[in-house]
Amino acid sequence: MSSLWTPDGEHEVPRNPEPTPDGVPDAPAADPNLDDAIATVLPEGMTLDDLTPAQRGQAEEMVREMMDSQTRLLEADAASIVANHAMGLYELAALHLSQHDPDLGQASMAIDALGAIVDSLTGRLGEAEPTLRDALGQLRLGFVQVKSHRHDHDQDDTENNGDSD
Repeated sequence: MSSLWTPDGEHEVPRNPEPTPDGVPDAPAADPNLDDAIATVLPEGMTLDDLTPAQRGQAEEMVREMMDSQTRLLEADAASIVANHAMGLYELAALHLSQHDPDLGQASMAIDALGAIVDSLTGRLGEAEPTLRDALGQLRLGFVQVKSHRHDHDQDDTENNGDSD
């Protein structure tokens, strides 16, 4: 046997599969669970029989990767996953606030969503909770500052336009 290195690690690969009496290597045994999973990702109207061997191999690999990903997700602590998503909301709000022309409506939506998570899960977010609370406070302060700056800037523009008449 030889092995094949992938980002997921080393995988054993048989060099020459054992041929059957007719000289054709045996196809791997069909896995009904894998077949069902592949069938769910096929375009409407397409069946497993429509796939070439190469396409089927790609579909099997994709489904296995999805199943592995789901397994890793199930093994993770839910609080960590929620905190990770909450930090994504932080990044989204910060991105909207940091633009040359900040989108306060979009930033507000992300800040409110982060606040809903942090406030409704008090005591359940584990180690990340203090960080998330600080992040939420920073966003709220930043939002007020950006909004105030925009208001001041808009007033200056109005006054300057009024003076030029």
